[in-house]
Amino acid sequence: MPDVQLVLRSTRVITPEGTRPASIAVGGGSIVAVLPYEAEVPAGARLEDVGDDVVLPGLVDTHVHVNDPGRTEWEGFWTATRAAAAGGITTILDMPLNSLPPTTTVEHLRVKQEVARTKAHVDVGFWGGALPDNVKDLRPLYGAGVYGFKCFLSPSGVDEFPELDQDQLATSLAEIAGFDGLMIVHAEDPHHLAAAPQRSGGTYADFLASRPRDAENTAIGNLIAQARRLNARVHVLHLSSSDALPLIAAAKAEGVRVTVESCPHFLTLTAEEVPDGATEFKCCPPIREAANQDALWEGLADGTIDCIVSDHSPSTADLKTPDFATAWGGISSLQLGLPAIWTEARRRGHGLEDVARWMSAAPARLAGLDSKGAIEPGRDADFAVLDPEAAFTVDPAGLEHRNRVTAYAGRTLHGVVTSTWLRGERILDHGTLTGPMGRLLERNG
Repeated sequence: MPDVQLVLRSTRVITPEGTRPASIAVGGGSIVAVLPYEAEVPAGARLEDVGDDVVLPGLVDTHVHVNDPGRTEWEGFWTATRAAAAGGITTILDMPLNSLPPTTTVEHLRVKQEVARTKAHVDVGFWGGALPDNVKDLRPLYGAGVYGFKCFLSPSGVDEFPELDQDQLATSLAEIAGFDGLMIVHAEDPHHLAAAPQRSGGTYADFLASRPRDAENTAIGNLIAQARRLNARVHVLHLSSSDALPLIAAAKAEGVRVTVESCPHFLTLTAEEVPDGATEFKCCPPIREAANQDALWEGLADGTIDCIVSDHSPSTADLKTPDFATAWGGISSLQLGLPAIWTEARRRGHGLEDVARWMSAAPARLAGLDSKGAIEPGRDADFAVLDPEAAFTVDPAGLEHRNRVTAYAGRTLHGVVTSTWLRGERILDHGTLTGPMGRLLERNG
């Protein structure tokens, strides 16, 4: 077999056809073949045998706030991509806001790409942003390589990225539908938020009441109606309200082009366990009750929810004030998403094949990352090698995030990432990271 430099062997390799013992032949950064376990190693190739550790396709996280440039004290490409690699993630897509400038013009995209170019430990692509005043910039941004466009339907939390009202959403969505692009949407209705009780202080129940499920449900219903009318592709970000699942399922059955994600914090943490003043648990939409979480898992199992991504949204520790009303809303989980989800998935009877589908194949498909998301010939040789039986207790000091504030501190999780591979190169080996080897990705690039 020509051009094979590496054979990665395991008794448990997750392929699209299932889990089996296999030897993965790698050449030129791509998967050349998935061979029987005991296949002869081609001349000149080196063998890496990981024993009984599970080889998953490298995870794809399409919802990461890197905040670089402009708010690099919150995070940055160097630290975010190291955290990703430590968590078995080999590709991230960076959100257009919380950096300065936001990714809302081609010029701003080029600024961000230049900053990321020498700092990326994993592959990095970019979303564009849809604002009330940048409809003219959407098509040029798409041509420049962004994977789609993010908008908010309620205030984003930063002044430079204002939300769209329903008329502005229709205008932007019509423009994006004209070139069959994808709009990804923070779906909370501002009128329901404004009508909800707003109380300051450290009581989580008060914060939860301020972000009611109806805000999500209404916004998602309006988004589906717009997508139906325009035959547009839309994606619901960070679904928290399980009440919206029947509406989404019906829209999918009808042929509306809508997809949905949820996040590790909604699927592993519950409102009942959040201590008063523990604003490391604050995010918008919020972590809801255990019964709601059960329904989200049912939505994953039946395919209503397509994928799981982090919504890694860090800040400096001082912005996590003890007051839920004023604290920054965001949870840092880039490094911990895989073990957090695996811990809960195994408890609920799901397997690692499910996890690979939710956290690798489906996000890759969402963004059109055709070379990512599966262990099969022709794809990039991106792998996450996991010891699924090993357990560890989360110590914030062991995280690669720039700010080590985490809602998972002290939790015992199952699944240790023993190595991560990017295009056939090992970028993480038992906790030790290499220098940056990531590439900048562009849609159709």
